[in-house]
Amino acid sequence: MTITRLLAVTIASLSLVPSAFTAEPPTVSTAPLPGPEAKGTDPEIIGEEKAVLTVAPNVPPPIKRKHATKVHVDLEVREVVKRMADGVDYLFWTFGGEVPGLFIRVREGDLVEFHLGNHPSSKMPHNIDLHAVTGPGGGAASSFTAPGHKSQFSFKAINPGLYVYHCATAPVGMHVANGMYGLILVEPKEGLPVVDREYYVMQGEFYTKGKFGEEGLQPFDMEKAIDEKASYVVFNGAVGSLVGDKALRAKVGERVRLFVGNGGPNLLSSFHVIGEIFDKVYQEGGMKVSQEHVQTTLVPAGGSAIVEFGLQVPGTYILVDHSLMRAFNKGALGMLKVEGDPNLIVYSGKEVDATYLGEYALPGSGSGAKLAGMEAEMKKAIAGDPKIAAMGKDIVMEKGKRIYTQLCFACHQAEGQGLPGVFPPLAGSDWLMADKKRAIVSLIGGLSGPVIVNKQTYNGVMPPSMLTDEQIASVLTFVRNSWGNSGDVVTVEEVKKVHAESSGQ
Repeated sequence: MTITRLLAVTIASLSLVPSAFTAEPPTVSTAPLPGPEAKGTDPEIIGEEKAVLTVAPNVPPPIKRKHATKVHVDLEVREVVKRMADGVDYLFWTFGGEVPGLFIRVREGDLVEFHLGNHPSSKMPHNIDLHAVTGPGGGAASSFTAPGHKSQFSFKAINPGLYVYHCATAPVGMHVANGMYGLILVEPKEGLPVVDREYYVMQGEFYTKGKFGEEGLQPFDMEKAIDEKASYVVFNGAVGSLVGDKALRAKVGERVRLFVGNGGPNLLSSFHVIGEIFDKVYQEGGMKVSQEHVQTTLVPAGGSAIVEFGLQVPGTYILVDHSLMRAFNKGALGMLKVEGDPNLIVYSGKEVDATYLGEYALPGSGSGAKLAGMEAEMKKAIAGDPKIAAMGKDIVMEKGKRIYTQLCFACHQAEGQGLPGVFPPLAGSDWLMADKKRAIVSLIGGLSGPVIVNKQTYNGVMPPSMLTDEQIASVLTFVRNSWGNSGDVVTVEEVKKVHAESSGQ
């Protein structure tokens, strides 16, 4: 970091929270709240209850009561090492041990008594700024809490809406970039329209010393954060947090509501569900439907949106930040798996699969014999290599499967079948299996122009991958040994050799 930027961060820290640099934490006032609420005479407040807090993507149940009450919210700050991606760990700073923080749901008019504890194992002081709070710092001024301490303050939920909360201890951007954000819903007095399912999805970006996918415990990189060069952009705190077995679930005929947040600290989110239209959008987390029949909605850093839609057709719908490099190269991708009967009027599926070559039709060139020759050489090489260890191959296969699920399935499909005329199949692919080095080269440097796979011509573009040599070896081993393919292990050494040759070293 440059001296200028270091001074800027230091000055900001000193000016925002000078008590962060003293030996003793600030005194937390225990005086009663001013006004009738403190005396328990507010006629709107009837009884009290403990808030139900949930881990994303779950949401607390809708509030059934027709009156305001005193709600106790207990939230603990923890600094914990958790998975960022397969093989990648990160020291997250969290509300409730999770990223995003636990979902809080209260009702308009409720008196919220907020308790913030900072676990004794924490190394840093923390606080909380709830955008739902009307008061200095959104509660930050009253909740600065040293490790091993607990703070309390209260606020009345005056304004309904879906609000972000985050840590506001200096340097604020660093605390947020380490995962300290979440959502609080203040339901309007009349409640929200009834839907079948509600889910909590929150985007955030992370800045690590290592590049995307570099294994090990990755430290925070302040320089990247200031330059807004995110290593990861993810939903719910990690790559793959909403895919496969962790995907959101629903059924045909149901209505789904997504509470969408963006912790930032820097980037806007262009939230989109591939294959669905948002029937209703509550823009920026307000309580009025601001638009209908929306394809993509912007969610600002430190902001939110509520989207609702009905489900007419079964299948897997992909959640993305439509700044697509973030989705397919940095992790901002999830799934909504919908079960039920097809509706052929709404969506027919593929009706025609005819050959179309256009001006690129090529005469026969004896390629079949050439491919057969290459396949024979491949089988001979495999038969002559006894060094492949079964267990080692299984481990590499499992790593490769995870990488494929995160990055490759959207184009080449879950079973490697590809999309006819668009993306070539990997299952039973003669092109893939004929030449291991060529496959490695295509992942390292990308691929463009016509290729013939299983006697079908494909002419598209695959960009260069951002994967490490180990990840390339793992994913190629997986696809070359799945869905009817049978090949040997692609080693890291082989990938490194091809990498060196391609870069002229």
